[in-house]
Parts: sequence; structure tokens; C-alpha cells
Amino acid sequence: MANINRALSVLSDPTRQTLIEALRDGPLTVGDLASRVTVTQSAVSQHLQVLKGVRLVTEERVGTRRIYRLEAETLGELRRYIDALWGDALEGFATHVQNNPGPIGKEP
Repeated sequence: MANINRALSVLSDPTRQTLIEALRDGPLTVGDLASRVTVTQSAVSQHLQVLKGVRLVTEERVGTRRIYRLEAETLGELRRYIDALWGDALEGFATHVQNNPGPIGKEP
């Protein structure tokens, strides 16, 4: 759970969200990623190190280039966490509806 909390915190940054979105289409280099955001290539590298630190992305060196891709295992953990939250919310709503029959929005 600690890594999930860290990953969610890391994803609160809009630039990192943009990088993750870009990587959804497949692996990209730092230069490719830098062309999609309004920060310097150096800043993109720093953001990627943070994403790598929580295992949201992996890095592969090919010659002098670094190729980044999404880390499916960590994204799966995040998905399971969000799905559990959603399941709890739906369960709570179902319980509320069962305990409060009648039109929605009107107090009994």
C-alpha cells in the first residue's frame, strides 16, 4: 500500500500525468516526451526519474538513448486499488438505496 500512496502522490503532478498519457501509446525517448510538454528535456528527465522511483515507468538503454515505457505491474496494482475503492462506493450506495426507499433527492 505504501507504494500505491507514493504512486498516487507522484501522479498528482500535471507534467507527470502528461508523460504517463504519452507513454500509453508505447515506448518513447526523453526527447520524444520532451516535445509533448512545456518543460525542458532536463526537467522531463527529472520527472521520469521520479516516475521510475515508484515503478510507474521503466528505462531501457539502447546505445546512447534511453527508452521509457509504462510498468504494467505497478499500473495493475493501482487499478486494483481504484477498483476496490469503486467497489466500496457502489456497495455504500446500494446499502443507502436499500435503507432509504423512495425517490432520490427527497428526504423521507
